[in-house]
Amino acid sequence: MDKDPFLHLRVFDLNCWALRYLSKLRQERIALIGDVLNQEGFDLALLQEVWSERDYWELKKKLSARYPSSHYFKSGVIGSGLCIFSKHQILDTFLYQYSVNGYPYMLQHGDWFCGKSVGLVELKIQGIVFNIYVTHLHAEYCREKDGYLPHRVVQAWELGQFIQHTSKGADIVLLGGDLNMHPEDVGVRLLRGWAGLQDSFMAAEKVEGCEDGSTLVPANCFTNQKEMQFYPQGIRIDYILYKGSSQYEVRCNSHVTTTGTVPGKGIPYSDHEAVLATLSLQKTGSDKALNHPTVDPVLVDILNEARMEVRVGLLSAERQRYSCGRMAVLALLLLLMQGAMALSSMFGRTMQPFPKFSFSLLALLAVVVLLISGVLYLFHTIEVKILQGTEEQMRVGLQSLQDKLSSG
Repeated sequence: MDKDPFLHLRVFDLNCWALRYLSKLRQERIALIGDVLNQEGFDLALLQEVWSERDYWELKKKLSARYPSSHYFKSGVIGSGLCIFSKHQILDTFLYQYSVNGYPYMLQHGDWFCGKSVGLVELKIQGIVFNIYVTHLHAEYCREKDGYLPHRVVQAWELGQFIQHTSKGADIVLLGGDLNMHPEDVGVRLLRGWAGLQDSFMAAEKVEGCEDGSTLVPANCFTNQKEMQFYPQGIRIDYILYKGSSQYEVRCNSHVTTTGTVPGKGIPYSDHEAVLATLSLQKTGSDKALNHPTVDPVLVDILNEARMEVRVGLLSAERQRYSCGRMAVLALLLLLMQGAMALSSMFGRTMQPFPKFSFSLLALLAVVVLLISGVLYLFHTIEVKILQGTEEQMRVGLQSLQDKLSSG
């Protein structure tokens, strides 16, 4: 095996927090992000929460000399917010939108409208095939009562499966993005164990920046300080993960996070800190798979834990479906009763017991409740089917793991 790496890759990852009309100093920060990307000349820039296509096109125009190849991933109502800028020619792209992603009636959160996804681009550098993934998972709004945890676990599972099934022809796999999970959370452990990915922070030879590699820190003026009161050192929810192949080994030489304000500017790039990783590639000269861990018994426990979280979500979805179905049936019964009363007053001798205006208003209310509850019943039925399917996939994966462990 060659002792010296023959290729270095510098990667920049950032959740840009660039929502039009809502994000503070959005245009100024987008300009600063473009400036640092031009100055540093990374090989890859993986960006999330670039919700406005106008911001993407401004960045593309500004970075065209340094990053001649780029792609913006479109999905959902307001977009995925994902984009990639590359020094190297992008050969192919693909987008997978996660099958569950919150609820449309949770307007204050809005994740459902974003169409959270994983974007894939394929590169070839010096004859080496790279699969580059960028993603943004559902946000965590309350850690103590996290109603979205099952959805985020499903997204982590789908992300791992997507990487597994699309990277078979790749020499190097690289994933960057805001996973909205702490390093010890089951979703992150599932990605590392099931997809065989290495965490750049944990594997780095040199680490600089925020303590513990945190990317949400109290020192950032845009961070919600109330959410950070239990985490004075910050939280690490943004990641660069990678793995090599039987032909190439990947090492992380350095993992760096930005620390608050941009020097000389007085504001940070975003409410998140950026992650900068330098990776080096070496040819293995053997057929032994590197960066692909053998089956670890701990992975069985991780998969069982993930499956349990999906079951919790499934029970919740079934309860919500039942409630919506019951509400729809009650609204339908009310409409039928009103219809019977109207027919009785029209063709019979009985008088209408309610004023016409009140009767009409009640009928309108029943129709609205019937429509809303009917639509939500269908929505939660789809959610139930997806969660059932994911649990079955995990059961099959668990059985496969147990068979491999028992066979030695």
